[in-house]
Amino acid sequence: MTEATPGRLVVPGDLLGTAEEYVPGRGTYESDGRIYAALLGHSRVDPSSRSVSVTALHGIPELDTGDLVLGRIEELKSAMAIVEILAAHPSSRTVPGEPEGTIHVSKVKEGYTESLNDELAPGDLVLAKILDNHPSIKLTTAPPALGVVAAKCQRCHATLELTGRSELVCPRCGNREHRKVSADYGLRMSPETG
Repeated sequence: MTEATPGRLVVPGDLLGTAEEYVPGRGTYESDGRIYAALLGHSRVDPSSRSVSVTALHGIPELDTGDLVLGRIEELKSAMAIVEILAAHPSSRTVPGEPEGTIHVSKVKEGYTESLNDELAPGDLVLAKILDNHPSIKLTTAPPALGVVAAKCQRCHATLELTGRSELVCPRCGNREHRKVSADYGLRMSPETG
C-alpha cells in the first residue's frame, strides 16, 4: 500500500488505503471500502492492529500520564490542592472542558511537607506533571523544574518577585511569602494572563 505512508501530511479526503488492508482508526473514515483522512494531520500506520489513523496537526489537546500542564490553584484543602488545568505544556493550547486535577500534599515537593499553605496559595499558576489521568487527574510539582511559575501577593495582589530559592517578595508592600517554585519562576506567564 502506498497511500498510507507513515508521517505523511494529509488533508481531509486523502486516500489512506482500503478496508481490505487496514482498519480505519482515529481521524479517518471509510467509504465504499476505502479509508480516507478526516483531518489535517499526519498519517500513522499501526502494524500490530493493522489500523491507519491521522494525528491532527492542530488538534484539541488530550491529557495523558506524563504530560506537563499549566494550572491555577483554585482551593487548598488539608491534604490536597485543587487545580484548574488551563493548558497543555509546552504548546500552551487551552484544554477544553475546564478539567480539574489535584496535587496531594505528598506530591508538592520532594521530602516532607507539613502544610500545603507553606508551598502553594490560591491563584498561583503552577507547572505540573500528570501522574494519573483516570479516574481523576492527579498531579505533581515535586521535581525541581515544576512548581509555581507565577504568584500574587496574598496581601495586596501584586505579582511576587523571586528573591531566593523559594522566597518571594512583593515589590509593592514588601510582604515575603514562601512557595514551591519552578526553576522557571516568572518566565512562563503571569497570573493576569492565565
